[in-house]
Amino acid sequence: MPGVIVIGAGPGIGLAVARRFAREGLPVGVVARSQDTVAAALAALEHAGVRTYGATADAADETALRAALDGYVERFGVPEALVYNAAVIQWDAVGELPAEGHLRAWGVNVVGAITAAAHLLPRMAEAGGGTYVITGGMPTPVPGVTSLSLGKAGVRALAELLETEYRPAGVHVATVTVAGAVSPGSAFDPDEIAEEYWRLHAQPAAAWEREVVFAGR
Repeated sequence: MPGVIVIGAGPGIGLAVARRFAREGLPVGVVARSQDTVAAALAALEHAGVRTYGATADAADETALRAALDGYVERFGVPEALVYNAAVIQWDAVGELPAEGHLRAWGVNVVGAITAAAHLLPRMAEAGGGTYVITGGMPTPVPGVTSLSLGKAGVRALAELLETEYRPAGVHVATVTVAGAVSPGSAFDPDEIAEEYWRLHAQPAAAWEREVVFAGR
């Protein structure tokens, strides 16, 4: 089974999604910016009884991200599921962040998702299909979180573009829009949110959804 790659596999949603797919016996690849985060994710998956792969890459670094994805493909083959969970989460009102800061945030929040799609979705389509889920958020833009609000709006537009292009080839593209602060044991528990990623992946084509808004349990 080709398995899943989770980009942005830090504590919270990313790791919860990796564990959820591991429960199905699928190989799991985790990609994160720091080696410590990758090591922690792999350690959390150690007793899941599945094959794992870890790589470090800044999601905004196209060369590094493509290399990380290739490492998984070389080991396990083209994944059947790809999850993009990387984001720059910061407080910034309109006018506070310099242009360089906006470009950095946009590079992680949106461009990395484009890079991952461009690198793997054509191969997933050629292999017969798959699922690409991007973590969304900010269903209503918030002035104090400008760069993230813009990035999540971009993610929703990207998902629509990709869904239009790849749905005919059997690739399900969707976002899980999280409408609150993620915290274990809260209404926005990451394990509960991770269930939505698996549910989207398991959906039959006739029932495919493009966006799920997780408003809390």
